[in-house]
Amino acid sequence: MISRLTVSNIAVVEKADVEWASGLNVITGETGAGKSVLMGALELVLGARPEAFRVREGAKEAKVEVVFEGLGNRVDDILADAGLEAGEVLTIRRTLGANGGTRVWVNDSASTVSTLKKLASRLVDIHGPRANQNILEARFQRAALDSFGSVSCEAYRRAWAKLEETRGGIARLEAVETSEDELDLLRYQTAEIEEAAVTDEDDSLAERHAAAAHACDIIACANDITEALGGDGGVSDALARAQTRLRAVLRFFPQATDWGRELDELAIRADDLSREVAHAATGLDAEAAELAAMDARLAVVNKLKRKYRAASSSELLATLEQKKARLAELETRDKRLEELRAELVRDEAAVDEAGAHLRSVRGQAGAKLAKAVTAQLHGLGFLKARFDVQVAPATPSRDGADTVTFVFEPNPGERAQALADIASSGETARVMLALKTVLAGHDGTDVLVFDEIDANIGGETGRAVGERLRRVAQHHQVIAITHLPQSAAYGARHLVVTKSVSLGRTRTHIEAVDGEARTDEIARMLGGGAAARAHAQELLDTAKEI
Repeated sequence: MISRLTVSNIAVVEKADVEWASGLNVITGETGAGKSVLMGALELVLGARPEAFRVREGAKEAKVEVVFEGLGNRVDDILADAGLEAGEVLTIRRTLGANGGTRVWVNDSASTVSTLKKLASRLVDIHGPRANQNILEARFQRAALDSFGSVSCEAYRRAWAKLEETRGGIARLEAVETSEDELDLLRYQTAEIEEAAVTDEDDSLAERHAAAAHACDIIACANDITEALGGDGGVSDALARAQTRLRAVLRFFPQATDWGRELDELAIRADDLSREVAHAATGLDAEAAELAAMDARLAVVNKLKRKYRAASSSELLATLEQKKARLAELETRDKRLEELRAELVRDEAAVDEAGAHLRSVRGQAGAKLAKAVTAQLHGLGFLKARFDVQVAPATPSRDGADTVTFVFEPNPGERAQALADIASSGETARVMLALKTVLAGHDGTDVLVFDEIDANIGGETGRAVGERLRRVAQHHQVIAITHLPQSAAYGARHLVVTKSVSLGRTRTHIEAVDGEARTDEIARMLGGGAAARAHAQELLDTAKEI
């Protein structure tokens, strides 16, 4: 939800710092006081184009900041994609210079308008004269219908994914260029490497060859080492003499006990090393024929490594597998293409079947949604209006083989219009309210904003609007600008916008009202006077009971 909106230097608003509550927030005030400026500022900070906004005369820039709380991880993916840090609080700030330039910050890091729009689409749905309502977009209408009707798209999407996989396979094979020359070369290369019977052990061949070629030198060195370690006068004798001398002085110098242990360990290590060297030298003396065989094998392996640019036998074997795979792909290309094209026909049929079923289910859900929304419209003053959901066949895509369009017919005999084509902003807002009332528990948007929702309606309809706003506010935070006291009475938080003139400058003020002050505001909206005040109190008391 939005916890705070701060606006500086936009039109008549010099400074406004507004705290919002969960549930229904209503905004009232005299015409021209600046109510819609506040809503416009919210649109600006959420990515609206700046051309419609004016920096206050004499100010260098305007600034709007909005703070969201309680979002959980709802927008973490958007923030991560933008390289921004997520947290318990989301703060968005946008400035508008007197020259028209804008700057954006998200959680105190510089960001872009594109990111603002992505965040806004997830968090806020604004219904007003300038707003681009999410629900007017085809994809949102389809998603709203699916959510309302608990429509599962899984079977269709599995069929679609299979079709896309088959199409991709065909495209890859059709892009493969082949020739007899390439086939001949691949057959020769795979046969050449396979004939050499290369193994991972060939990587140690050079070391074994070097050892065998210098066996005499290695054996002589090994003999010298073992003689030095274990022969007469060698290390072993020296250690033995040291151990004997040490035992003679231990009774006079107990601290030498540790020396004894270390001498014992040195003697053991010297003995072990002598045996290890002698064992390693055993069998190094290779026969001339064996050495020649190593020479020949090394020549073959090294030639293949150079030819195929392999640093090791393992890389050479990997090259072999790649060439075998390419050869198999080319040799079986035509047959595999034939198989995939037959598979494509089956996959397209499966998508058509799943799409027709999904369309049917959506049609049934659409009929229920249309009936429910139409009933809400009748309670909002559209006594003869009809809401409809049109589900029509379309070219298959990931989300189905149909289009979903929400349609409004204001009066019998008048042309039904798609929601996006309704000209009256007030009319649009009430249709949206009816729709949101039905979809309240199915709409994932956190904040709903209604501007001019009660334009051109009477008192009883205003009461119905207020009731529905409160109902929607059980599932969302709702902000509504209203001109009707019957609607305003239902707010959980009531904000009043006023304006004053000081030193020749107009300034807008906004404050929360409660108790007597709220009764006074409702009475003002009713025309003022004692009778109006009594009526205002009655409206507030009635709203509390619902």
